[in-house]
Amino acid sequence: QVQLVESGGGLVQAGGSLRLSCAASGRTLSSYNVGWFRQAPRKEREFVAAITRSSFIVTKYADSVKGRFTIARDNAKNTAYLQMDSLKVEDTAVYYCASGREFGNGPDGYDYWGQGTQVTVSS
Repeated sequence: QVQLVESGGGLVQAGGSLRLSCAASGRTLSSYNVGWFRQAPRKEREFVAAITRSSFIVTKYADSVKGRFTIARDNAKNTAYLQMDSLKVEDTAVYYCASGREFGNGPDGYDYWGQGTQVTVSS
């Protein structure tokens, strides 16, 4: 049974940082692409960042987070990360990690999802 568990969310002031973790079990995460998405209240889920499986690392980011967020993975820990710096109030959302065989901006290419972790950025 594949499970993805996010952690690291919380409340932070604007300009601060958080690091989200996505720990996988039942699947070797390095063999799959990993994406981070977020969903704010009354908004659709949106793409944040993605990283390819470890055979050839490529990353991509939504324009709204480029230069502030960094996606990475630690294969030894079977975990992916999202480092979030210079956080803004508009980054407030529930953040989800997902894994799958597609390397895309849309959620359809990912077949397993975590339960989400809340990130709240105060002004």
